[in-house]
Amino acid sequence: MNAIAVRLRRFPPFSKIDRAWAATAAILLVLFVLTPAQGWESLSFTANALLSTAPYLLLSIAIAAYAGATGADNLIAQVFTGNPTTMIIAAAAFGGLSPFCSCGVIPLIAALLAMGVPLAPVMAFWLASPVIDPSMFVLTAGMLGSEFAIAKTITAVGLGMFGGFATYALVKSGRFADPLHDGVGNGSCGGAVVRAPKPVVWAFWKEEERVARFGRDALKTILFLGKWLTLAFVLESLMLAYVPAEWIAASLGGEGVGPIVTATLVGVPAYLNGYAALPLVSGLIGQGMAPGAGMAFLVAGGVTSIPAAIAVFALVKKPVFALYIAFALTGSLASGLLYQAWVA
Repeated sequence: MNAIAVRLRRFPPFSKIDRAWAATAAILLVLFVLTPAQGWESLSFTANALLSTAPYLLLSIAIAAYAGATGADNLIAQVFTGNPTTMIIAAAAFGGLSPFCSCGVIPLIAALLAMGVPLAPVMAFWLASPVIDPSMFVLTAGMLGSEFAIAKTITAVGLGMFGGFATYALVKSGRFADPLHDGVGNGSCGGAVVRAPKPVVWAFWKEEERVARFGRDALKTILFLGKWLTLAFVLESLMLAYVPAEWIAASLGGEGVGPIVTATLVGVPAYLNGYAALPLVSGLIGQGMAPGAGMAFLVAGGVTSIPAAIAVFALVKKPVFALYIAFALTGSLASGLLYQAWVA
């Protein structure tokens, strides 16, 4: 089978077929053949999800493309340079307070890594950003109380710092020198803008070459993220359709350490989304679930939601992705245990 697949990829037009788009088309085709109603539901869900995410994505993509076209990317990169401890703490704090969603932060992360920004502060920002944002803080406070919302914010920053410092230690030992997939970006190459900065041309539209670069960078990022997020949202629609919330609720019930461990493990593959999960967790806590389990579920699911996880997988090499998941699991479990100990 593998040999046949390799031969097909070498034979036009199969050689030009993108695997992400092919997988999305195959899933939708099977759905429309076997269960047309779910096919339309998945298609509608994916379209709506892409539309709701579009403002964040387009803003991030525009900022990244503008930075490259003007030469301001070295200025952005320099924000993440200097003392490693200061960088990691600042990146984690900024991530916990930034308005970026788990998907909208992806193009910004790609740009930072391509500029040669060290992986440790980027990882800190990456882990902290999906857990909380200003609007999520308000909703969390309204449904679960201000104490829970503040604890979740502290958790976001703490998770970012944990992942950032652990990554820094691993990088110092000689690991993860080139985190991005080939063709996505290259830290050593992109780092040239930091090592040899050139004058910034803010009004880039006055130079034809810079305008062309802006268009190329923006289009490349849109196509790259578009294909993976489309696949991610299709898969999320299937999870919502075939993994009932009642199953999640049943697996998270109870008190003690056991539910916290279960919530961490369940939160990774079965997360709904940041806003849909809040009423579920609020109801479960009202029925007697340990608050620590609710915290672990929300944190684990926020960092590893399906769209974000697939985008991370497409962006970085497998060891970095595995590290990202490991930090999500251990950090979420620790946050649940600590919060439970605090409120007990």
